[in-house]
Amino acid sequence: MTIDTMSTNSSTVKRGVARWFIREIVGTVMAGVILFWGAGNWNWVWGWATVVTIAYYVFGTAFVLLPKNPALLAERTGPKHGAKKWDTLIMIAVGTIILIIYIVGGLDARNGWTSDFPAWAQIIGVALTLLGYTLALWAIAANAFFSLIVRIQKERGHTVATGGPYQFVRHPGYVGTILAYIGTPMMLGSNWAILLGVITAILIIVRTALEDKTLLAELDGYKEYAARVRYRLLSGVW
Repeated sequence: MTIDTMSTNSSTVKRGVARWFIREIVGTVMAGVILFWGAGNWNWVWGWATVVTIAYYVFGTAFVLLPKNPALLAERTGPKHGAKKWDTLIMIAVGTIILIIYIVGGLDARNGWTSDFPAWAQIIGVALTLLGYTLALWAIAANAFFSLIVRIQKERGHTVATGGPYQFVRHPGYVGTILAYIGTPMMLGSNWAILLGVITAILIIVRTALEDKTLLAELDGYKEYAARVRYRLLSGVW
């Protein structure tokens, strides 16, 4: 089976990887700027904790993909051919809400909209975020077709991922994403940001349902896999 039609040493892949690194580094820096601008304080510990968790996921993704599948990393900066309209709309909404979470979290820290948010809950938020990102990285490592958009990658000989966390639930990457999207606003100590995080988690659950329906209809072998691994996100529940 051929994973990618491009050579992993091609200039196209190298340029794509370079663009990805630039985009992610700029994005991480901008997240920090937004957080600290809102807080009005560069010494805000929880703002720095948030930036560190973002950087952990960025460099973790590079660590997982660069050695064995750099083309998949490069694809993340290319045109989104074959993306479903509903997928595009959901991810635009998710990206917008995440940006608002950073703004609200910073402003809440400055203005005290959430009073007496316990430090232990913020520490739990850090743990949830790191756990979520780690689970997502495990899913990326176990799935050679882990794309940012929902599509069947016929040009790569798309097959069903069954190893790693995919032994337990069908969409472990989304489990990790949901944990991180709840954990991050907890880390920021903002009830308003937590509410936005819950909305984001609901959107990811909707995306999970729609993606699962797509895979059942379009990906060879997925029905058999779904019969073996019954649950999408949480064993025994759904």
